[in-house]
Formats: sequence, structure tokens, C-alpha cells
Amino acid sequence: MHKEFSETSQRPFSLPSRPWVMTQEWHHLLFCHWRIPPEMLREYVPKELEIDLFDGTSWIGLTPFKASKTRIRGLPAPPALHSFLELNVRVYVTYKGAPGIYFLSLDANSWPVVLGAKTAALLPYQHASMKLSKEEETVHFQSKRTHPGEPDERFSVSYKPESDTFIPIRGTLEFFLYERYCFFIKKGKRLFRGDIHHDRWRVCNAECMIHQNTMVSFLPRRYFQEKPMVHLSKEKQAFAWTIKKLR
Repeated sequence: MHKEFSETSQRPFSLPSRPWVMTQEWHHLLFCHWRIPPEMLREYVPKELEIDLFDGTSWIGLTPFKASKTRIRGLPAPPALHSFLELNVRVYVTYKGAPGIYFLSLDANSWPVVLGAKTAALLPYQHASMKLSKEEETVHFQSKRTHPGEPDERFSVSYKPESDTFIPIRGTLEFFLYERYCFFIKKGKRLFRGDIHHDRWRVCNAECMIHQNTMVSFLPRRYFQEKPMVHLSKEKQAFAWTIKKLR
């Protein structure tokens, strides 16, 4: 058992039996979540996946963060490529009872990351111009999509912690949103699963000011005018496996 899996016993779902292939660290993760009716998401999520509900509603999340120390198993982190900024738009799904994530979009400020993830993991990465800075406890993040032929979507936010850190408890909304260890991809007629591992999420309530949000421009803006539920996680080391075809 690798030392990085020392908390596996606390993990709600089992690890794949094959070796992991990539690891990276995540920093300053912000989670902004809004309620959204599942019927508004249905046409954007593959029909093979069920939209997961908590108390009768589905959720959509925007997650900006910094990645660092990205490396392939057995190789050192490449000096010029291991660190980048990212912004994910995610919804929550199940496949044959397994809870996971479906990404509506993933933006990153590194062309090698965008092209590599599109090729290796079939994920819908797009290039964006991004900035992240920190003043004491406050993090400032800005993203402007620059990918050719894609909508000019933007997200600008400032955020800081406002509570002690806690581990989500089973049965809570926080557990529903965060304790998921795989994502699903539809490519043509094929469905794939990607597995990830890290220790249990440690999050805190956060205060945030959204300065601009035009992400997910195909959805009605009224859903994003509500005050989001916001959490922050300071750092996390994650491990990823090669994607696996499901059907």
C-alpha cells in the first residue's frame, strides 16, 4: 500500500486495482454551488447518466483552483508544465448507482494541459487567460476563455475562509457534493469513467464576492443570480487513473 493512500479506510468508495498514472496538488479550491432544476441540465448530460438529486434538486458547481507538481507516475514534474490554473463547471450524476461528476466544461491557462487532457482523458478542456493572487487570507481569481471558436465566458471572484475546517458527514449536502471519486465522459457513442483518489475532503465555509460570471452561457442566468453555497479547501494531493470504457 502506497503511503499516499494511508487514509483509504476513510474513503467512501473503493480504489481501482490498477496503478495510478498521474498525480498533482490542488490549491485554493473554491466551490460555488447553485440549485438548478434537473430538467434544465438533461439535454447537456449524456442520457446514460442519471442526474443526481439532493432533497429533490440538482446542483451545478464552479470550481477555480491552482494545480501544481503535476507529474506522470515514475517521472519528475516537468519544470515548465507542472503548474497551471483551472476552472471547472461540474454537475452531479450517477451511473448504475455509482456517484460521480460530469464536467460541462474545464478551462485551463496552459495549452499543453488543454491538448494533453483532451487527448489522454477525452475531457472537454478549453484554453483561458487566468490570474490568481492572494492578499493575506483573500484569494482573487479571474478567468477569460480564449479558446478559438468557443464562447467568451468569464469568471472573476474574491474569496476567503470564514469558519473552521470540517470533514463532511455522510447524509449532508456537503458529503453529496464532495465525496465523489470518479467522473464520466461521453465520446461519440462510448461512455468512459475516470477514477481519482485523495484523502477525505476538508472544507470550510467561505465568504466570496463574485465580480463577474458569464460561465455556462447556455443556461438561463436567473439560476446564477441566487446567492451560492460556498466552501473552500486550501490544498489536496490527488491521484488519477487512465480512463476506462464502460460501454
